[in-house]
Amino acid sequence: MSCEDDVAKIQKKLNKIVSGEKSDHPLELLKTLQKLPVTLDILTRTRIGMTVNSLRKSSSDDDVISMAKSLIKSWKKFLTPGTPSGKDKEPSGGSAKKPSREPESKPSKPVVKEEKKDKTPVQTSFPPVSVTTDSVRLKCREMLANAIRGTGEYPEGCQSAENLADELEDAIYSEMKNTDMRYKNRVRSRVQNLKDTKNPELRTNYICGAITAQKLAVMTSEEMASNEMKNLREKFTKEAINDAQLAQVEGTKTDLLKCGKCGKRNCTYNQMQTRSADEPMTTFVLCNECGNRWKFC
Repeated sequence: MSCEDDVAKIQKKLNKIVSGEKSDHPLELLKTLQKLPVTLDILTRTRIGMTVNSLRKSSSDDDVISMAKSLIKSWKKFLTPGTPSGKDKEPSGGSAKKPSREPESKPSKPVVKEEKKDKTPVQTSFPPVSVTTDSVRLKCREMLANAIRGTGEYPEGCQSAENLADELEDAIYSEMKNTDMRYKNRVRSRVQNLKDTKNPELRTNYICGAITAQKLAVMTSEEMASNEMKNLREKFTKEAINDAQLAQVEGTKTDLLKCGKCGKRNCTYNQMQTRSADEPMTTFVLCNECGNRWKFC
């Protein structure tokens, strides 16, 4: 088994611990993780750093917190550009050899080197996110950031909404490869679900790291839905399977829906695929009492 497979296996167990499920002791998992030869490529592909950071925030064990901090600190060395040895001493050595012949030209060289050092990009995100100047992508990142930020109080100790938006947009673009209508529809779907006040779990789970950007980028509408909506859809599915009248024009009778006009719960519904394949079916409802019709998405 490769090092990346070992890291992924440990990451699954750590995610279960963060989400509150019973699993192996986190300290032993972190010690095992510390012994593995983790590289920058493995950190980037597995996002194990985000998982360990989430464990650090959610744990109350001082040993676990200390070990998590130590791991994150050691991994962040991959993101810090090294300082070339010996180059900082060249200006002083050169000036010692020729102090009188070039009094004005020598001081200018260190200044040029300092400007180059200032222009060296320092990676601040973890894992790295591609930089873009595309106006469509920048606008989508702004929309995602607003949806992630929300209207209430933003959780402390988590990544900023801007960084999370950049990661999510980058994951969507990596899959779509362009900014066509499929890309825009995917972004709009994430924005609508993250802003849904009836489904705060999705936004919270993404901010705290329980859901990664790569996973959220490919989740279907059913997967992003709230538990209440999932249960309602499951009831619809079971009722439709058990009802022999599903294929008939009159549809399936149900008392789960309430008519907004007469307030009765005597309704009939039909489900049809009216949108793209990755979107849920549209439910057409008819009140058997007053004849009121409406759509339920």
